[in-house]
Amino acid sequence: MANIKVFSGSSHPELSRRIAAGLGTQLGTVVTTKFNNGETRVEFGESVRGEDVYIVQSGCGEINDNLMELLVMVDACKIASASRVTAVIPCFPYARQDKKDKLGSRASITAKLVANMLSVSGADHIITMDLHASQIQGFFDIPVDNLYAEPVILKWIKENISDWKNCTVVSPDAGGAKRVTSIADKLNVDFALIHKERKKADKADRMLLVGDVKDRVAILVDDMADTCGTICHAAEQLISAGAAKIYAIITHGIFSGSAISCIDSSRFEAVAVTNTIPQDDNIKQCSKIQVTDSQPNTAQLRSHVSKEEMNGS
Repeated sequence: MANIKVFSGSSHPELSRRIAAGLGTQLGTVVTTKFNNGETRVEFGESVRGEDVYIVQSGCGEINDNLMELLVMVDACKIASASRVTAVIPCFPYARQDKKDKLGSRASITAKLVANMLSVSGADHIITMDLHASQIQGFFDIPVDNLYAEPVILKWIKENISDWKNCTVVSPDAGGAKRVTSIADKLNVDFALIHKERKKADKADRMLLVGDVKDRVAILVDDMADTCGTICHAAEQLISAGAAKIYAIITHGIFSGSAISCIDSSRFEAVAVTNTIPQDDNIKQCSKIQVTDSQPNTAQLRSHVSKEEMNGS
């Protein structure tokens, strides 16, 4: 893969290094600085003329600053005559704002706005992972590849839950039903879901379990967890329904506010997350949090890069 160059934004350098290593290359040189007023300045330290460039920037940390940094990096590559620029965004920012929640709402569909900004900045291709809403792919006029964490989830379950054959895979909401049924089918186990009603965007008010978890291991699977109120309340619901043990597997562990203390005091045996978002500090604060191996994700990315090389040559 000598014709590609991989660069990292500021959000998750360790993940960028792992991705580059999985592709058999090293990260390119880029210097990101800020003016005194907070404006972002990006300068690449090597030529990208005629190259296929991959910029890795996850939607975490200082999300607005990191998003702007990504846009500036993409634009800088296009100005420097890169052949093609792919934005690798493991956790897509503003993905929860993908529609108007009710008739007459005056809220922005911000995920569409982000898609527009990425396209206008000059991105030729987007690679992301477990989009909160799959329709976000349709917001773009450029190719979007939505990779799945399912291989990582299956691997973690089989390696870390000894009695996984006696489990029920549970979705904490109706929107994740397709995800958990796919995982349950591959494990040849049952699935269940929890119907929830919200009055606020990040807080579930009422929950109803649909399915049987009595005397079984319950494995909650979701694409993201922010304040963790939903999954912690779901854990209590599963305990009340007779679950023997409870695990949670999350693709994007945002863990804001009191999320860590909520997990620490919960009934979970473990909460596994992928490394789309840095978790070093969270692991130190809570022993229940475990980070899954990202190698299956890198293999998917390597496959996409290889196909692009063949199509572009």
